[in-house]
Order: sequence, then C-alpha cells, then structure tokens
Amino acid sequence: MKPEQYQPPLTWAGHAWRLALMLLVSAAVFSTRAGYLWNEVRWWFFADLALGVASYAAVWWRRRYPVAVTVFTNLAGIVSTTSLGPATLALVSMATRRRWVEIIPLSLLCVVANVVAALFFSTPAEENDPAIVVYAVVVAITAAMVSWGMYIGSRRELLASWRARALASEAEQQAKVQQARSLERARIAREMHDILAHRISAMSMSAGALAYRTDLTGEQVRETARTIQETSHLALTELREVLGVLREGPGDAAPEEPQNTPDLMALVDEAQRLGMRVDARCEIDVAALSPAIARTLYRCVQEALTNARRHSPNAPVSMHIRGGPDHGVDLLVENPLPLASGSAPPAPGYGLVGLAERVGLHGGRQSATVSDDKRFLLHVWLPWQS
Repeated sequence: MKPEQYQPPLTWAGHAWRLALMLLVSAAVFSTRAGYLWNEVRWWFFADLALGVASYAAVWWRRRYPVAVTVFTNLAGIVSTTSLGPATLALVSMATRRRWVEIIPLSLLCVVANVVAALFFSTPAEENDPAIVVYAVVVAITAAMVSWGMYIGSRRELLASWRARALASEAEQQAKVQQARSLERARIAREMHDILAHRISAMSMSAGALAYRTDLTGEQVRETARTIQETSHLALTELREVLGVLREGPGDAAPEEPQNTPDLMALVDEAQRLGMRVDARCEIDVAALSPAIARTLYRCVQEALTNARRHSPNAPVSMHIRGGPDHGVDLLVENPLPLASGSAPPAPGYGLVGLAERVGLHGGRQSATVSDDKRFLLHVWLPWQS
C-alpha cells in the first residue's frame, strides 16, 4: 500500500497539538541560548528566529514534499534552535512512509547536522559537554524519532488495510444481496410467465371455439363461458400468490410460495376439459418429492401442455413421468408438429428458456428436439431431491 493511501487527513485538532509540540521543543532548546545570543551575538538571535519561522512555514507541506522539507529543516537546525521543532516533526513524518531509501540518508543528514551544530555553532556553555556524550545523545534521539515514525506508519497502514477490507466485505455483501434480488426477480418472472401463459392460452382456446363454432348449443356456450371465467379466476388467484413473495411481511399474502402442493393430474384433467387429447402416465409418487422439485415438475408439465396447446392445438399429446430415488425424475412429453400453419402464434422461446433456467437451478437437464417423423419431444430430468 502506498503511503498516500494510508495517511489519514489531518483535522484542526491534529494541527493544533502538533504545533504545540513543535513550539515546546523549540522553546525548550532556544531558552538555553537565547540570553547569550541576545547579549553577545544579537544578529544570530534574529537569524535563529527568522529561520525558525521559515521552518514552521515549510513544515506545513511535509506530506507533499517530505524529503525537501526534512532536508531544509535539518539544515536550518544547524544554526537555528527554533527550527528543531519543525525538524523533529518533519523527520518523524518522513519516517511514517517507511521507505528506507529516504530514511537512511535523511537520518544520516540529521545526525551530521546536529554534530556540526554542536562542533561549530555551540555557545561557550555548550562547549564543555563531552563530544562522545553529544554524539550518543544525537544518535539516540534520531533513532527514537525514526522508530516512532515507522511505528506510526505501520499502525496507519494496518488501520487503512482493515478499513479497506471492511469496505470490500461490505461491497461484496451488497453485491451478493443484489445478485440474490436479481435471481429472485428472475424466478418471479418465470413463475408469472408459466402461470399466465398456461391460463391465457387455455382462455384463448375456449374463446376461439366460441368465435368459430356456430353449431354450439346454448348450454355448450354457457359451459365454455363458464370455463373461461373459471380459468381467468384461477389465473388471477395464481398471479396473486406469485406476487405474494414481493410483500414485505410474511402475512401479507397466503400462501407466499406458489403451488405448494402441485396436482399434476388436475393439470392434465383441466387440459382435457379444454379439448386437448392428453395421454398421461405418472409412475412416481409426487408427494415423495421435495417441494422445490415438485413445483418445478409441475411447471415443466404446465409449460409442455401450454406449448402443445399453442403450436399443435389438435394434436394428441403423450406425457410420461417415471423415475425413482436412485435415478431421479424423467418427464417425457411428445406431440406431432402441425402439418399446416394457420394464424401465426406469438414468437416462442421464452417459456422453454425460462424452463431450462428453472431446471438448471435445481441441478436438472432439459432438451427439446424434433424427430425425423416431425414429432416434438421435450425431455426433462430432475434429481429426486433438490
């Protein structure tokens, strides 16, 4: 991680305590020689203060130009004790970057600058200090400042990495939530397509009989109209059940999951009442299936009958359901293709595509093929348990 990425922004409180600490360091060192400079070398007194003010101004840009500011403040500290406060902050700030290519030469510069100041720019009172003691103190203070700066930098980087990890985890969680919502919307869309396509095709078939059959008796007309009414009522009821999953509370719609107890034979009986010729055989116990697999099987049968009614309304349909716990569930639906096309039906494809997605979500397989003798075959395999 680059230093610019984990350096926290400074507040006014942060600037205030740093300024107070620099002033304390500068005042503590300057007070030891201020009297001598004022009485003996007054121009040095004002030069010390001038360089100190320049150092305080330069240290403001220590993060943007860490090397330049550290070099300037340490060189100024050779002759200006008031520059030692900014020089200390600049060295510590530079060390937080933890770049040895910067730390090693600037640390040596700090040591050399303080040694030169002690040898050539010390007051008579300071000349009595043993040189070895001065050098040891300078090296120890420099090492302490660099170590402290590196510790602060490592802690800042650690906190920044934790924040980045938390943000990444939150973004990943939001992405998962968004993906779950998208999958749920797609599932609801498939439910609505299956329900409405089946019911509306049934109503269309019954309404078509009323439009083209002129030999129907009054009782047959009433029966057909009653069938249309019941089918539309079922469509609205099932649509309401599907939309129940969009409610916020679990009690807003009952039941929330559509088709909790699918009845395949009732679906076949309904198709036969609408005039379809369906030969259905079911060799499995649908109640033994898991609810998810049972609902998926129900939708597969519903979509197969809907397609047959839309594209081959007068053709016989053969449906065979077989399987077991070891093999899974096989659904085979077969019907001959129409020899001649009348009015063109709506563009097909969405039902089978949605059905393939639904089957795939439960680990199943689907294939829709046309045999050489012009027979349409829909084969769906589902695992026994989801």
